[in-house]
Amino acid sequence: MMSRKAIDVWVGFFVLIGIGALMFLALQVASDSQAFTNGAGYKVQARFENIGGLKVRAPVRSAGVVVGRVDDIRYDNETFEAVVTMTLDQRFKFPKDTAAKVLTSGLLGEQYVGLSPGGDLDDLQDGDTIKITQSAIVLENLIGQFLYSKASGDDQAPAQ
Repeated sequence: MMSRKAIDVWVGFFVLIGIGALMFLALQVASDSQAFTNGAGYKVQARFENIGGLKVRAPVRSAGVVVGRVDDIRYDNETFEAVVTMTLDQRFKFPKDTAAKVLTSGLLGEQYVGLSPGGDLDDLQDGDTIKITQSAIVLENLIGQFLYSKASGDDQAPAQ
């Protein structure tokens, strides 16, 4: 049987390992969030009818690769749309007809902006606006539409 002192030493050892692991994760997250703050990027805007739960500092991805970050989100009182300003890394070029969508990681994960490159020969420049956008899909709206269609009987097969 182990003595009380030996047990205390082992518990302390595992607590230190746990604290070290938490510090490592915190540093990883901090370095990831600083990836696009060095000013080596260009700003573009996109207008959406609904951005769902999109937040400032959310990633901007293309083909699954983080290519930028959301810098600012504001509401336009004239068009009644959300205006999302993003900084894209200078290394990544996108055609002017690129499409932007508000997507969700997994079923209930964080929301991010997904970019789908178009085929235009000219690239987006600093200050440009992405014209082709698709708003966030709000889960509550989908459930409401599904329940409404069930209640009205739209899903019944025609009688033969």
